[in-house]
Amino acid sequence: MARYRDEGEAAYQPRSRRPRTCPNRVGHGVVDAVLAERDRLVATGHDAGPETIRWHLERAGATELPSRASIARILTAHGRVRPQPRKKPRSAYIRFEAAQPNETWQSDFTHIALSNGTDVEVITWLDDHSRYALHVSAHPRITGPIVLATFRATVTEHGCPASTLTDNGMVYTVRHASQKVHGGRNAFESELAALGVRQKNSRPNHPTTCGKVERFQQTLKAWLTRQGDHPTTITQLQVLLDRFRHEYNHHRPHRSLHRRTPAAAYAALPKANPQPGPAGHAHARVRTDKVNNGKITLRHAGQLYSIGLGRHHTGTTVKALVNGLDITVIDATTGEVLRQLTLDPTRRYQPQNAQHPEP
Repeated sequence: MARYRDEGEAAYQPRSRRPRTCPNRVGHGVVDAVLAERDRLVATGHDAGPETIRWHLERAGATELPSRASIARILTAHGRVRPQPRKKPRSAYIRFEAAQPNETWQSDFTHIALSNGTDVEVITWLDDHSRYALHVSAHPRITGPIVLATFRATVTEHGCPASTLTDNGMVYTVRHASQKVHGGRNAFESELAALGVRQKNSRPNHPTTCGKVERFQQTLKAWLTRQGDHPTTITQLQVLLDRFRHEYNHHRPHRSLHRRTPAAAYAALPKANPQPGPAGHAHARVRTDKVNNGKITLRHAGQLYSIGLGRHHTGTTVKALVNGLDITVIDATTGEVLRQLTLDPTRRYQPQNAQHPEP
């Protein structure tokens, strides 16, 4: 009534309900510091979420430290956050994490284009427990020998893991290979079996199983796109990869690690070791083949070997009973033992024995 007497019909217009004072409001200096840190992280190619910004402000010695929710509101109010479509809820995923460092290593490789258009591949070995980037290197093409060489180099630097987790690429496993290779082991699988390391592979079409290393590669690519001049050679790219690996491990807090760096989480607990068990036993399998020109072929540790049986057996269907390096070749029809031998990995051709074994 008092407003109507003073203002007339204008008193019916709604007024703002905003309080005249807000003692807990974040100051302009804090807002400027948050926005400046956000812009700096984005410019350098790092993740710039509210928790990351708060971690950097805390390390910089900020006198007034806003909460994560306050930082999120500041970013939204000043247009630093773009709306995204609704994603699959986190409750739909089954989260897992190794209990100790070196309990599980994840590995994968991705494609990166150089400035001249050349496509190269980058392989990563990542600790599942701490997200510590154990090894990151660039190569013209990732092959089985390169996977084995990078694994051995990582073991030399950080110790042997208890298990590995990869996808079903042929450089990691041949369990989904064709019949000519199916049942054997490539060089990497043979190395894991010799060390007693348990090998784990994701199901086909389930990339979220190896989500930690997949997310690492996304972060790596985002960082590379913001590094000014793009590399023209693999050597220049490797320099950037080494720099990113150091920053990622020692100067970047990880949300899943409660804002610790991967290096701090990797060094916080004792490392796991391979456990003796079936993984270290000899690999047994049966291979059916037909003698061609007096010999059959057998793949061991990714290498193809020829086993001589004699030209008079050409065209005979045989079965090779393989137990590690011990091989027995029998006639698939009669069961006659045609040859028994211990494979010599230093020789690609296993010459026929001077004396034929008795049936």
